[in-house]
Amino acid sequence: MDPHKRSATIEVIDRQARVLATGTYGTDNDGYGRMLCAGRAFPERVWAVEGCNGIGKHLAHRLVHDGETVVDVPAKLSAQVRVFAVGNGRKTDPVEAHSVALVALRTPNLVTIAIDPDLQVLGMLVDRRDELGRAKTQTINRLHRLLLELLPGGAKRFLSALQARAAIATIRPRDIVGKTRRRLVVELIGELEGIDKKIKSIDKDLTALVVSRGSTLLELHGIGPSGAARLLADVGDVTRFATRDRFASWNGTAPLDASSGQQLRHRLSRAGNRRINRTLHIMAAVQLRNPTEGRAYFNARKAADKTSMEAMRALKRRLSNVVYQRMLRDQKASDAAGPRGHSGTTLQSSVTDLTPDIGSSDKPQPGPTTPQHKPRLSYALT
Repeated sequence: MDPHKRSATIEVIDRQARVLATGTYGTDNDGYGRMLCAGRAFPERVWAVEGCNGIGKHLAHRLVHDGETVVDVPAKLSAQVRVFAVGNGRKTDPVEAHSVALVALRTPNLVTIAIDPDLQVLGMLVDRRDELGRAKTQTINRLHRLLLELLPGGAKRFLSALQARAAIATIRPRDIVGKTRRRLVVELIGELEGIDKKIKSIDKDLTALVVSRGSTLLELHGIGPSGAARLLADVGDVTRFATRDRFASWNGTAPLDASSGQQLRHRLSRAGNRRINRTLHIMAAVQLRNPTEGRAYFNARKAADKTSMEAMRALKRRLSNVVYQRMLRDQKASDAAGPRGHSGTTLQSSVTDLTPDIGSSDKPQPGPTTPQHKPRLSYALT
């Protein structure tokens, strides 16, 4: 299936890649019903949907709810098939559906979509939490712009609603411009207070949901309710990553091999799940502000002639291991306590990204390295 917001194009192929049927259907109730009937004409079937965590999510979830087996085909894989096929890489809906079908037929270990209501709720709430965080930043920036014209030198850098209200209480402009500016500041302070209240409420809900799933991620220094929820929602079943190296490759903390000839070097990876990478970056930044194991590790890398950026990347890679081991431990404890549902699958695939199989260029520090003493993180399992 090549899904869109209001339409979907499907192609049915057999094990020999022979085309058995094609069609384009609407995504309303009538169109979806006709598409489902067309698919159920084939008793042994698997639905391959492109982008099940993006544009294809609404159709993939409807199919799963109706008892269908659905696998996720990453857009990059279908694009590769389309580029190397005949037709000069033309991108039409039937061509795209054919590429998706071929990828599903020839690629092992694609994600089989399963729905966990708890993780869906976590994902929605943490997305809302991120939106509120961005709205808070924008509101504070507007406050700073107006206060700079009302207060000599402006307000302090890290400004709260209470501090802004205390600062504006001392200002009584007499001209129309100043009065208007002050009124806008008061309105923005009210908006900021409303956003803070919503953030506090969502953080409370996220904490309760994370704890109810038996996760101990909140015990790790630098991971708050939104970070723990993001990890649980995006990772799903952590056992689908065979090793911590695969997990690091999936979240983009594993360095890429950029060696050539006798020159051995690595470079920063821009691939992987950037939301999880951001969570690990925040975790690392918080640890650097405090006398933690992570700070000691960072200092040791700096002492080994690493730049600050290189030491930070090494710390994020180290924290990726910590998070992986903690999630693995939590899931084993949860499985031992009783069966629970998980989104995604136990296959080595990701609902949000490409298959987390890694080659030699994705492994952390491939090739010979000079042994160096590294301070161990007390909560890291080796």
